[in-house]
Amino acid sequence: MRARRRALRRRAGSAATALAGLRANEARYFKNKYDYVFTVEPAAKAKKDIDWVHRILKEERDIAIASPPLEATTLHVENIRWTYVFYESGLSINVLYPLDEPKKRAVGFKLSEGMEVPAELGSFKFARQKSKLAGTIRGSYFVIKGEY
Repeated sequence: MRARRRALRRRAGSAATALAGLRANEARYFKNKYDYVFTVEPAAKAKKDIDWVHRILKEERDIAIASPPLEATTLHVENIRWTYVFYESGLSINVLYPLDEPKKRAVGFKLSEGMEVPAELGSFKFARQKSKLAGTIRGSYFVIKGEY
């Protein structure tokens, strides 16, 4: 029993470390491209943003994420609404929602290093990307068709 608890803590610790790498990777992107400081807040304080992302996933692709959300953020940069949700499993979901270009709206998925593809995302193909801050990230996306 003790060995099992230690193994679970190690796995949770490595997921937390990998997730921190994903957040740092996004923070660097926004700082370099937009000179914007990327910050997140606990899921309990970001419920509206998380619900919005979950609604898009449900209505567009009938996807429900099994892992609990840990943190989220919404930012507005150059007439684009970006919403990020970071999950306990090491998954990151972002919604790119240009307010004036509906055809460029999309949902992106990023899997932190070492994370298996969750069953609910099994139909997606994931490409690999190297990051100094996050190791090997795997990502996929779909285009949003509706209005949210």
